[in-house]
Amino acid sequence: MSSALKKDYLRIASVNVNGLRAAYKKGMSAWLEPREVDILCLQEVRAPDSVVRELLGEGWHILHVEAEAKGRAGVAIASRSEPVGTRSGIGDDYFATTGRWVEADFYVTDTAGKTAQLTVASAYVHSGEAGTPKQDDKFRFLDVMSTRLPELAKHSDHALVVGDLNVGHTELDIRNWKGNVKRAGFLPEERAYFDRFFGDEIGWRDVHRGLAGNVDGPYTWWSQRGKAFDTDTGWRIDYHMATPGLAASAFSAVVDRASSWDTRFSDHAPLVVDYRL
Repeated sequence: MSSALKKDYLRIASVNVNGLRAAYKKGMSAWLEPREVDILCLQEVRAPDSVVRELLGEGWHILHVEAEAKGRAGVAIASRSEPVGTRSGIGDDYFATTGRWVEADFYVTDTAGKTAQLTVASAYVHSGEAGTPKQDDKFRFLDVMSTRLPELAKHSDHALVVGDLNVGHTELDIRNWKGNVKRAGFLPEERAYFDRFFGDEIGWRDVHRGLAGNVDGPYTWWSQRGKAFDTDTGWRIDYHMATPGLAASAFSAVVDRASSWDTRFSDHAPLVVDYRL
């Protein structure tokens, strides 16, 4: 079986499933089966590997990293074509057993018929809590990301980090930003990392924002409390972060927001992006 992805565009979806077993009980398969996803990245899987394989079913090559703490975190990459290389962990032994980062390399054929290497990472950044050790861990993880992103850009022709990064970068990314400037997820210190990620220093691109333009949202997460989903009082904390050439090939970004609160399979909505390679 060839490891090259054959379509003239690549559909990559990312979603924090808030527990894969619960998501499937709430109808995740009804979303996934007709969506024609080539590479599916999951966060907060919170399930044993055997369960992940059983639920996703046949036809997927599955790379899954569990957290040592049961019922916590867990990330996965499921692809229709077999990866040519895989790695688990972000490169800091402190996070080795936390189930927050996994990478896969693929061969892709571009529009000129040339084969290139694409690296995809599924990431789950800590939610954090201002002024606590949880926030210290989050900053440490973001520090390591600052090192890993340039390494990935050198490793492959194209690189992509997707997932629940738990930071709203700008005021456009949170409906109630004024009320959250002192809370984890919108702290100035957190947002400064994203200035570096998407600025001249590191030079990656926020694919979703690039396609959506300067509009509120589109949001990808809503609190379970109150009527946040019904009033679209959300946060845009799920990302596709890409190297510039890959970002330039993206032509569609869609948040698959459920039609109603009771039809959601997670508190996050999938972010689906098409790349014309």
